[in-house]
Amino acid sequence: MSSQSTATSAHPDVQAGLPATQVSLSRVGVTGVEKVIRVKANGREDLFYAELECFVDLEPRQAGVHMSRFEEIVGEAIDEVVLGEAFRAEVLAAHVAEHVRERQGGQRAEVALTAHYPETVATPESGKRTQEIYVLFGTAVASAEGTRTLTGVQAQGMTACPCAQEMVAGLSRERLAEQGFDAEEIERIIEVVPIATHNQRGIGTLHVGCPEGGPAWIDAPQLLHIVESSMSSEIYELMKRPDEMSVVVKAHENPRFVEDCVREMVRHVVEGYPDLPDETFVMARQENLETIHRHNVVAERYGTLGELRAELESGEHSAGHRTMREWLEGFGTA
Repeated sequence: MSSQSTATSAHPDVQAGLPATQVSLSRVGVTGVEKVIRVKANGREDLFYAELECFVDLEPRQAGVHMSRFEEIVGEAIDEVVLGEAFRAEVLAAHVAEHVRERQGGQRAEVALTAHYPETVATPESGKRTQEIYVLFGTAVASAEGTRTLTGVQAQGMTACPCAQEMVAGLSRERLAEQGFDAEEIERIIEVVPIATHNQRGIGTLHVGCPEGGPAWIDAPQLLHIVESSMSSEIYELMKRPDEMSVVVKAHENPRFVEDCVREMVRHVVEGYPDLPDETFVMARQENLETIHRHNVVAERYGTLGELRAELESGEHSAGHRTMREWLEGFGTA
């Protein structure tokens, strides 16, 4: 018998024994698992930096999980699912969650993945090609009932404040009247000339969650388009002067509060996904980084698609605003 096998037999697997206090644990796992994912598609290879969290529930008579298995499962899933395919964060998260549940012997496993996603886009006037970095989120819960997934995105944009703009417009009317312009001329000028206001750089986040057995595809680029178009204007890392003017003018012609951005995201999801079931989960969040205040402002709306559809149709406040955690934990825990 080798010294290695002797050492192994001399030290029993403590994690396989009984815990001193026998009570189940809701989630046990690892966070901060960092990976670089290589995706080969259409003859080219793209790199995605991703960070994962993996959890499994624990029975009262289980002392612990095998932590090294999380790392093994993540590596295997990346090889099996992602290489050679278009990158879909929720698919990888679902694959890891299913493997975690099976290998760790849990009733329920949950995996969350955050990846940084490069996209080359053209600026609005000069047509310059510039690389923009977006964030993709993939979340999955696997249980004996199936697998439930969330597809999420995050993008940055620009908002222009409607309130300050209206005050500046009022001041402009007063000054134009002092200069001898009549009321009709003043309104023509106000209509044509961009009116100043203060701006914010906005961070929009949108998650759409499909119940088990639901559609297999929520298009992340489409969600990114919804997020960006819900703000006053898109922004770009590289811009020439005509691009800068285009972005500023567009934003000032489309002023929106932080609340408006969230409501636009919700409306676009409801109108753009008529075939999704009512149990689909939606979470829209907007954070604006203020320029004339020291604080930032945030708005959120979360709930099921059925709740949102009913509220948009009736205009009445919905009693149910189910959170993402409630939607996730309400699955596979019975």
